[in-house]
Amino acid sequence: MILEAAGWCVLATSSLIIGAWIAFRFQPSSKVVGLVMGFGAGALIAAVAYELFPEPSYQHLLSFLSLGLGAILFYLGTSLIERRSRGKGTGDANEQTRMGKTIVLGALLDGIPESLVLGMTLAVGGALSIAFFGAVLVSNLPEGIAASAELERGGIPRHNIYALWIFVMLISVISTIVGVMIIQIAPSAEGVNAMAIAGGAVLAMLADSMIPEGFREGGRLTGLIVVLGFAFAAILGVIG
Repeated sequence: MILEAAGWCVLATSSLIIGAWIAFRFQPSSKVVGLVMGFGAGALIAAVAYELFPEPSYQHLLSFLSLGLGAILFYLGTSLIERRSRGKGTGDANEQTRMGKTIVLGALLDGIPESLVLGMTLAVGGALSIAFFGAVLVSNLPEGIAASAELERGGIPRHNIYALWIFVMLISVISTIVGVMIIQIAPSAEGVNAMAIAGGAVLAMLADSMIPEGFREGGRLTGLIVVLGFAFAAILGVIG
């Protein structure tokens, strides 16, 4: 069970590495990166609405508190990055590095609770949610492309960027294994609050980085692409 869960997690997060390769191999323009970010943002919005914070969560106050906790964790993390970046220059390269690190942090904060939920779901004995797995896979791809492109423009070596994504994947795999162990130790445990924390972190990341950057680089067309990404993830939800 643990190996199966870890395998699915590796597949879901492998799109981060694929996204980095696409960014380095094809060097997409800023407009293309912005549009891809918009598509990923739409998919993530759908994941939050239908998977990370489903309707049953509305009946529990703790779920709303967990949603806020996820947003607070993301805010504290990005604030730490900004403080550490302060005084290191204010040029475009520094700003692009900050934006890239912000997206990476969002992927990490998003990936930990998502991976916990993935492990919990498989441990319970239910089938893998195609919608959830697909949304994570699809949303990770533009995150990998966008963050890698921004980090490279900021002067970060490619091997360091790959190492960063491998670290995110490793943390996600560990989180998946922990999710399986939680269910094995306490079978009645539910992943509702973990999903709500993920939802709060994702929403904060979308508002802080992905959507503003997508519109800045992709223009007004990004709005349509966001809807397309949302529809894609929603269709996966119906199929799943």
